Amino acid sequence: MTTSKVIPRTENRWRHDPAQPLLAIDEPPPYAVVNPDGTSPYLLLCEHASNRIPRALGDLGLPETERRRHIAWDIGVSALSQHLSRALDAPLFMSNYSRLVIDCNRPLGVPSAIPEISETTEIPGNLDLTDAERQQRIDTLFTPYADVVARRLDLLQQQGKRQIIVGIHSFTPVYLGRQRPWHAGILYGEAAGFGRALIDQLQREDALTIGDNEPYTIHRDEDYTVPVHADARGLPGALIEVRHDLIDTLAGVDEWGTRLTRCFENILKEL
Repeated sequence: MTTSKVIPRTENRWRHDPAQPLLAIDEPPPYAVVNPDGTSPYLLLCEHASNRIPRALGDLGLPETERRRHIAWDIGVSALSQHLSRALDAPLFMSNYSRLVIDCNRPLGVPSAIPEISETTEIPGNLDLTDAERQQRIDTLFTPYADVVARRLDLLQQQGKRQIIVGIHSFTPVYLGRQRPWHAGILYGEAAGFGRALIDQLQREDALTIGDNEPYTIHRDEDYTVPVHADARGLPGALIEVRHDLIDTLAGVDEWGTRLTRCFENILKEL
C-alpha cells in the first residue's frame, strides 16, 4: 500500500492556511441565484456549474487543460440551466466553485466529496488535507449552498407549495475508454413516476436514446441533491444528464433548452 507524499506548504502553492478566509472579498460568493422570484413549480439546481477555484488554492496543482476538462465541472450546464430558468420562469441555484474543491452533490465524508483522484487524474491540492482544511471547504462552499436550497424549500412548504426538484448535469461521451450511447439520462430515486414521465417525454423527441438511471444511478451514500432535497421531503425530483458534446455550443444549449422546456411543460399538463 502506498501513501501520498505530504508537500510542505512552502513548496505547495495550492495549500491554504485555514486560519485565513478561503474566499477573498472580491471573489464570487459560494452560490448564485437566478430568477429567485420565479413562479414555476420547478426548482432548478446546478451543483457543477463552474470550474472556478478559490484564489487561495491556486490551481490545485493542475494544468489548465485538466481544469477545463469535465473532471472540474459539467460542461454546458450553466448556460442550459439559465435557459431553462428563463423559459420556465423557475428559480435556479448554482454553485460558483469547482466540484474538485468540494462537490455539492456528494454527502460529506465520502471520498468523492473532495476527490484525490478524478477519473485517472490525481488532484495534488486535495492530497493529505487536514481536518481543518476540509472543514473550511465545507463551511465556506458546501454548507451555504445546501442551506440556501433547504431554506427555500422550507419557505415554499410553509406556503403550501409543492416543488419539483430538478438537478441539471452533463456527462462525457466516453468514460475510461467506453463509448456511452445515450443522448441524455434521467436519474431518480424514490420519485420513479416523475423520472419515468420525463424519460417518456424525451423518448418522443427525435428518436433520442435516453438512459433510465444511466449513465449513473442515485445512491444515498453517493448523492446529495435527490436524496436530501427531494426524496427526504417526499417531493418529486430527478437529475437530468445531457451528453456534454450536445450542449457545448450556444446552438446546442438552445436546442436542448427548448426540448427540455417542452418536456417539462408537458409533464405539468399531465399532473
